[in-house]
Amino acid sequence: MNWAVILGISKTHLLSRLKQSSVAALGVTFGIGTFITLSSFMTGLNGLLDGLILDRTPHIHIYNEIEPSETQPIDMAEQFANSFNLVHSIKPKQSQVRIHNALALLDHLRKDEEVLGAIPQVHAQVFYLAGSIQLNGILNGVDVMEEVRLFNLDDYIVEGKPETLATNQNGIIIGAGVAKKLSLKVGDRVQLTSIKGELFPLKIVGLYQSGLAEIDNVQSYVNLNTAQRILGEGKSFISDINVKLRVMEKAAYMASQISQQFDLAAVDIKTANAQFETGTQIRNLITYAVSVTLLIVAGFGIYNILNMMIYEKMNDIAILKATGFSGMDVKMIFISQALLIGCIGGGLGLLIGHFLSVGISHIPFETEALPTIKTFPVNNDPLFYMIGIVFALISTFFAGYLPASKAQKIDPVDIIRGQ
Repeated sequence: MNWAVILGISKTHLLSRLKQSSVAALGVTFGIGTFITLSSFMTGLNGLLDGLILDRTPHIHIYNEIEPSETQPIDMAEQFANSFNLVHSIKPKQSQVRIHNALALLDHLRKDEEVLGAIPQVHAQVFYLAGSIQLNGILNGVDVMEEVRLFNLDDYIVEGKPETLATNQNGIIIGAGVAKKLSLKVGDRVQLTSIKGELFPLKIVGLYQSGLAEIDNVQSYVNLNTAQRILGEGKSFISDINVKLRVMEKAAYMASQISQQFDLAAVDIKTANAQFETGTQIRNLITYAVSVTLLIVAGFGIYNILNMMIYEKMNDIAILKATGFSGMDVKMIFISQALLIGCIGGGLGLLIGHFLSVGISHIPFETEALPTIKTFPVNNDPLFYMIGIVFALISTFFAGYLPASKAQKIDPVDIIRGQ
């Protein structure tokens, strides 16, 4: 089999029907280009939505849950041991919100090789005051620099810097919704009152905006020691521990181990965001289904064009076979034509997809809900380009294989007799 001759004939056939060849190549080009553009844009949007939730969600959230006792006093009485006992209006058992021996637990977690970081938090219910106005609020006492390292807190601070809060024990990063309602800005002072009625003036060193109004209207951040002081507790008081792992998939197993070992509530990220994760999977499924459909449609276009080309080249096929070309040679001529169309169309599709993706990533996208996002999110994953070119070659090969197999079986005698 002389490949130089076969490729030369394939090239001649393609150039002699340049219009049809161009249409076939453009079908692949727009199929691949659209696939890359759509995949990059949709996965970029999905990544943005995932980031809004998952970046701020710990892989494991540890806290002391207030709940009724599973065993009631009547269950311990011997005379009712074999009876069905039903108790109404069971009240929660007396227990503290604080995590018992939290500092030792933190030290244990930080020594675990699977743990990227474990940070304490103190949640406090407060009221924001402005004259006669009172707004309900939640104050999060945190190690702000660890929050930045593990949960990208700085991405949601629209004014001010987290370093300022780290060095100011009387500072606060207030929610943007609260600041808007109370007409406050960075540098102002806000009055807080605890549930015990004590008043605390704090200086606003930053504005926090998550993009979720129900959070921005109530939530603010202070240093861990400040929150403990507002609650009137000591330095060992910790209400929550947030853990981030090196491998997120291990969160469910480790959460169950922590819950059993330390008798605490430990919720893994997949349990906490089960509905959101289902939505992400459905969006990804729709994205890939539409993208693959585009590639398949392009493949059928190539099949139709090559099929028509074979009928138009019946005389050429007869002459080739009559001059000594085997059926396999003829088959490879048409398959090589299909692969040449796939290579040229796929290459142009990669370029068009890349330029369209880059263009979309530069389109301004500004909204008050997402202040840190300035342009449309695009995921330029090299995997999309690899999938695109491989699928272009595979689809064009099979699109050319069926017509080529038909050309291989043509009897030149029948064609010449018909002439």
